[in-house]
Amino acid sequence: MTAKIWISGFVQGVGFRQFVKREARKLELTGYAKNLPDGRVEVLVQSSANSDQEAKENIEKLIKYSQKGPFLSKVENITVDWIDSTPKFDDFEVVH
Repeated sequence: MTAKIWISGFVQGVGFRQFVKREARKLELTGYAKNLPDGRVEVLVQSSANSDQEAKENIEKLIKYSQKGPFLSKVENITVDWIDSTPKFDDFEVVH
């Protein structure tokens, strides 16, 4: 299961991508987080949990954590796209 997430608000320069990386790894999710030129953060996240329900729950937990964000961040909006086919990732990384 894979989701692409766009987070807007005050989310660049406050450790947001590292925050997402830490939380994603705790949930055994893979993918990446990167800053976009328009000030948003884009997150592509995958779960290879045993069931689709567990996979979706883990991704939804990451979305919920992202709504709060790290200290100093201010999340204004989160958009989620559930997608079918993407390359598979082995880890969760911050992309520069």
